[in-house]
Amino acid sequence: MNAFVTLLQKEWLEAWRDKKLIWLPIVFILLAVSQPISLYYMPEILNKAGNLPEGAVIEIPIPSGEEVLSSTLSQFGIIGTAIIVLSMMGIISHERNSGVLSLLMARPVQPLQYIGSKWVAHAVILMFSFGLGYGLAYYYTIVLFHDVSFSRFLTSFVVYAIWILFTMTVTLCVGTVLRKTGGIAGVSLLLAAGLSLFGTLFPKFTTWSPANAQAEATHFLLTGNGGDTFYSMVMTSSLLIVLVFCIATFCFKRFESY
Repeated sequence: MNAFVTLLQKEWLEAWRDKKLIWLPIVFILLAVSQPISLYYMPEILNKAGNLPEGAVIEIPIPSGEEVLSSTLSQFGIIGTAIIVLSMMGIISHERNSGVLSLLMARPVQPLQYIGSKWVAHAVILMFSFGLGYGLAYYYTIVLFHDVSFSRFLTSFVVYAIWILFTMTVTLCVGTVLRKTGGIAGVSLLLAAGLSLFGTLFPKFTTWSPANAQAEATHFLLTGNGGDTFYSMVMTSSLLIVLVFCIATFCFKRFESY
């Protein structure tokens, strides 16, 4: 347990030195807040840049608060996934290539403690960053548009967090096998994109997929209820996160040359 706490402290210290504790929340805030603000000022933006004839009036239906938040979640789709992968791709390879990993594993440190410390530290960082960005988007949605039930906001946050944790865990798992950060990023993004594409092409057979987290979170925002596959997706995706984490630990123990 002492080794795990020490490794966890090391991860926090490295995240601070790499400024990950600063730039990651800022990126998530900008990504989230830009959506309600841009939707609110969209008529003025179109009026200034649309080259419309004189006297033309732009009338855009005012979206509900739930629709604004659902569009905010869509902002985290491709861009958010890429940010997660980029923030995670080098957490093992850098230590491996610099020789730090050999020094660490020469001490009484178990693979589960090493992988677990990285998972916990970066899960906290990503959840804090996503929560801060999505929370500010929720605030601006209430101020600029309409009130949204806090229970809907909180549930959608938890559901979408499943996809963030899954993407993070997959990237961590790939990092236990590959040594190059470019390869880790490419394979992780390819797996995430492939899972999303497979769910789009075969929706009836992929109701369990973590890639459906955004759709399920959006459905709950708009209706206040989970869809027919809501609970199965949550349970199956949670089990997949645990499974991929176990595979990451096994691969690290099996293939790592200290």
